Amino acid sequence: MVEWNRILQEEGYSLEEPDESVVSFFTFLKTKSKKGRVLDLGCGGGRHLIYMANQGFEAYGIDISETGLNLSKERLRRQGLEGYILKCDMSQLPYVDSCFDVAVCLYTIYHQKLKRIQETISEIHRVLRKGSFLLLNFHSKKSSKYGKGEKVEEGTFIQQNGPEKGVIHHFTDKEEIMELLKSFKTVNVELREQKSVDGYLQSRLIVIASV
Repeated sequence: MVEWNRILQEEGYSLEEPDESVVSFFTFLKTKSKKGRVLDLGCGGGRHLIYMANQGFEAYGIDISETGLNLSKERLRRQGLEGYILKCDMSQLPYVDSCFDVAVCLYTIYHQKLKRIQETISEIHRVLRKGSFLLLNFHSKKSSKYGKGEKVEEGTFIQQNGPEKGVIHHFTDKEEIMELLKSFKTVNVELREQKSVDGYLQSRLIVIASV
């Protein structure tokens, strides 16, 4: 948590514009006439909370970082939007069963060991209603970060340098994702990659699943 309080003070980790995958996802939800209550797991500075509230959803957000939560509250207040924000661990959600229509978990779930990721997905499934949708992403094993840092278990490393020094990263593939989400009705996985001018490959797996 100390690392994230520090990291979220950096400009690159407290963006205000929503990620393109979120915009695409909510465009997809409109085709399903989907509204209602949405949960953002690892809401950080609130950029997706604000976007979801502006889309007419009842927006809930959780995070372990007080820095992120305070920034979310301030941004919501500044725009006159309502959001329900809570400090908690995403692997132990304090919500009753089947209470959300949509869940979003971007750039966060892979900052755990595999067992905690499994617990988080189980909790997400528990709080989603039948017919609801989930958007999340993972680090791909094709990423340039894969294998870098201190190995703590298969596919999982603690970064030793850069802005995320000391932060755990789990890397996965489509086969593991399908196993992780086997309790979901449908699972769609898309690989998205971007290479920087110095050859660094950012490789992520974007997942949309339904209950």
